[in-house]
Amino acid sequence: MKLNYGMVGGGPGSFIGAAHRRSINLDGEAKLVAGTFSRSHEKTLATGRELGLKADRLYKDYREMAVAEGQREDGIDFVVVVTPNVSHYEICKAFLQQGIHVSCDKPLAVSTAQAEELVRLAREKDLLFLVTYTYRGHVTAKHAAEIIARGDIGRVRTVMAEYPQGWLAHEGEDGGKQGAWRSDPLQSGDANCLGDLGTHVENFVAGMTGLKIKRVLAKMDVVVPGRVLDDNDFVMVEYEGGATGMYWTSQIAIGHDNSLRVRIYGDGGSIQWFQEEPEKITVIKKDGALTEHHRGYPTIAPEAASYARLPSGHPEGWFEAMANLYGSFIKCLKAKKQGSFREEMIDFPTVEEGAEGLRFVEACLRSARGGNVWVEMK
Repeated sequence: MKLNYGMVGGGPGSFIGAAHRRSINLDGEAKLVAGTFSRSHEKTLATGRELGLKADRLYKDYREMAVAEGQREDGIDFVVVVTPNVSHYEICKAFLQQGIHVSCDKPLAVSTAQAEELVRLAREKDLLFLVTYTYRGHVTAKHAAEIIARGDIGRVRTVMAEYPQGWLAHEGEDGGKQGAWRSDPLQSGDANCLGDLGTHVENFVAGMTGLKIKRVLAKMDVVVPGRVLDDNDFVMVEYEGGATGMYWTSQIAIGHDNSLRVRIYGDGGSIQWFQEEPEKITVIKKDGALTEHHRGYPTIAPEAASYARLPSGHPEGWFEAMANLYGSFIKCLKAKKQGSFREEMIDFPTVEEGAEGLRFVEACLRSARGGNVWVEMK
């Protein structure tokens, strides 16, 4: 049984829209049949023709699409939302109200209030909601979470996590279309770097360790002259239970491309994971023994290993990680249709996790605006 999906956003010049389509296509379990790909209907029609969609399922805007697809007998099973941050809430809300499952790129919205409303709607309508924190889909990331959960490195004491990039490091260079909207508060909201990269860090650490943030102290800097929103952030974290952490996110770190790196230190050992080398994780025990766990080998936990597509030595990467999130999401959607769905089947970041990301961003904003003080998570 192949599902049908639609897309909002992802028109000409969109990196992320094409990335979602390619990731979904890896497993061939869902087909794109409808969309509104741009605020320009002409561009939507052009994109639709390129993708082989029928003209009657190319819509002028998301509202028309949500209503029409919600009323069709052969309407879409889920929608993929890949627009700038400020529009996520209204678009997701429109489809949830029509009883359509949702996948949305992060961050989920631009405020906690918006995010909590989406949580409420999804629960009320009994709909599944994926937030595409892509890195959670890596086999090695899933294995690392299993190692920590079973106590192999003991009780987590501290976390060091960073996500530096260098693509917006220079005055007068806005990174083209992708950078321009991220640094525009009218499209991105009150945070740029922290919303774009910091939410990945928050979600990845939470998913890997299970730790809940108690309070934060944030310094959110605007380094490049002429910029309005943050482009370099430091966040000190205290978790419930007493563990601590330090997060650094940056778009001005020349020499870094997409350098998400997480180091987790327990009282019995540590784990290191690096996004640009996602085929392995490094585990160091308290006696100094160092081991590398490579995807494709029997040391990988069976549930994590089930997501692998290729034998060891044939690298898997970012597309496969996103495809793994969609694999779980689509599996759950099919189970919903067949009446066999169980909550424990969910193995993807949910709308609740997306809302937690907004609570993190807003707490950091309160901390930074208050003079870099400790602020409780709400």
